[in-house]
Amino acid sequence: PSQTGAEQPSQTEGKRVFNVPPPPPGLLLPSPSQGNDPAILKKRKTVKLFWKELKQPDSPRKCKFGRGTVWASLDKVAVDTAKLEHLFESKGKDLPVAKKSAEIKKAAILVLDPKRSNAINIGMTVLPAIHVIKSAILTFDEFSISKEGIEKILTMIPTDEEKQKIQEAQLANPDVPLGTAEQFLLTLSSISGLTARLQLWAFKLNYETLEKEIAEPLFDLKLGMEQLAKNKTFKRILATLLAIGNFLNSSNAKGFELSYLEKVTEVKDTVHRQSLLHHTCNFVVENYPDTTDLYSEIPANTRSAKVDFEQLSENLIQLERKCKASWDNLKVVAKHETKPNLKNKMTEFLKDCTERIIILKVVHRRIINRFHSFLLYLGQPSYSVRDTKVTQFCKIISEFALEYRTTRERVLTQKRKRAVHRERTKTRGKLITETEKFSGAVPQLSLEDNPSPVSSTVESEPAQEEHENMKNLLIANNDNSKLRRSRAVRSKIPQHTDSPSSQDDATDEIMDRLVKSVTQNPTERASSPKTRKRSRLNRKSLRRTLKSGLSVDVVQALGLGSTNVKV
Repeated sequence: PSQTGAEQPSQTEGKRVFNVPPPPPGLLLPSPSQGNDPAILKKRKTVKLFWKELKQPDSPRKCKFGRGTVWASLDKVAVDTAKLEHLFESKGKDLPVAKKSAEIKKAAILVLDPKRSNAINIGMTVLPAIHVIKSAILTFDEFSISKEGIEKILTMIPTDEEKQKIQEAQLANPDVPLGTAEQFLLTLSSISGLTARLQLWAFKLNYETLEKEIAEPLFDLKLGMEQLAKNKTFKRILATLLAIGNFLNSSNAKGFELSYLEKVTEVKDTVHRQSLLHHTCNFVVENYPDTTDLYSEIPANTRSAKVDFEQLSENLIQLERKCKASWDNLKVVAKHETKPNLKNKMTEFLKDCTERIIILKVVHRRIINRFHSFLLYLGQPSYSVRDTKVTQFCKIISEFALEYRTTRERVLTQKRKRAVHRERTKTRGKLITETEKFSGAVPQLSLEDNPSPVSSTVESEPAQEEHENMKNLLIANNDNSKLRRSRAVRSKIPQHTDSPSSQDDATDEIMDRLVKSVTQNPTERASSPKTRKRSRLNRKSLRRTLKSGLSVDVVQALGLGSTNVKV
């Protein structure tokens, strides 16, 4: 074979190697040494890809898609190894762990106590970056730090001793970086008037909430007194309790202290063991049906029962103190503040707060005085008005109103059950058509279905005629018992009888018996059609006996015997 082909095989150490044409310029393939061991050329450790490597078979198989696998048909791609090495450099173990921990440990130990450092690091997790914190404090930026963040920073303000230690450690080791806690405290200490700024900012953020916590309960107390004074149900209840108490005590009291309302549920009667509140509620419901459950009409009093008005008075005093302290803090901030806009803005805010606090104090004093006069209106002794606590009084009224509502619902339920029982007792033993509810639709049907004795007598005339014909037939036979006659023939027999007088007597006797039977049991005959059917069956069977005739004993048993009748 010629030696000049594109692919010229050569024998090298027992292996067959083909000459491959050189790649185009710009795409340099790695050398065999680089392909076999690329990690040798890497100067830095890179991120590893944890994939599962495919193992190629020694003898590739051919299929309809091609020979071998898709990986064998892929072109080799030259990549920028230097760029990849830079981008995917593994930085987890750049520095020795021991040296790094030693450096951080050394800075932390020299400056802060471990507990203090740990508390600061935990607090920093809910705060923005340190440079954001500094700029937000200087400009009072409410969007960068929340109210909770300001309160958290107030607990982490560095002391003069901590500030001095951090500065000394930084001068002693200028090349060693400070820990996160030390760096945080050092940055905070660089802010002029830090404590004054934070306290002034916290007061600005909290003022509306503090004012609302004081103003709303005062308004509820004022509204609750008005609701209770105008409530008619409450007055009815007090009047009923007073009347019952005067009777039980055999006295003529003008009123009683409302603190007794707590004990109304504890007093019970000796018969049914029902509480005094139950009897009072029952009396009010029966005599004053326009009353309500009381509890739903005094919601403001219920809200006031949940407020500690002594603590509210203390909060008002603390709010006034914080406002005065904010004026002092503003003076401190104004010394270091170069921007007049922030100073003017805070000054206007504090002026407005001062005016509103003064008004709030006046409102508080007047509402408390109105509460004392309301107690006098309710009959409270003047010597005990000052000692009565607002919260305790509102709680008594609220709990009594709640008990009254529960008792009223129980009383109304019992009343409805009794009414239903009375209605059922009225209709017990009656048909549904006899009740008032269905009485309008029944009269015509009852007249048709339940005829009177006279109408039943009229209906029974055909039956009487049959009896009369049968009697005449029995008399007219004269020993001819085997004679058979049709119904049409039997109806003509009375015209051919030999003894008309005896026929009249027998007919009268049968008529009397029929009238007696109808007048004695009219309802049974009218309301039981089965009885009439049974009587027809009996008559049919009696007709069948005519084939063989009647004996003398049967005639006597039927009461048809006569001296002139021959059977």
